Amino acid sequence: MTFQAYLDNIEEKTGLTPRQFVELAHEKGFDESTKATPIVEWLAADYGLGRGHAMALVHVITKGPQISDRHVGTGTAHSDPSNTLWLDGKATNPNR
Repeated sequence: MTFQAYLDNIEEKTGLTPRQFVELAHEKGFDESTKATPIVEWLAADYGLGRGHAMALVHVITKGPQISDRHVGTGTAHSDPSNTLWLDGKATNPNR
């Protein structure tokens, strides 16, 4: 599953875009200095997200939408089309 697919699945499950999760996280005081555990616990308790999906959000909450070029355009199952994740909802993603 691609990194973007994780974010799209989270949106399907919760009805919230990744950008909305970033905003909610910041309202709770989570930022780039926050460790993963409290964010994962919050996402599990409030939204029922498992660790893998929660960790995808941890990345965008703490590091932003930029991802490593390592899996971009590789043609594998984990290949993302871009090194920048789309956070504003899958229906508006220009890379679809």
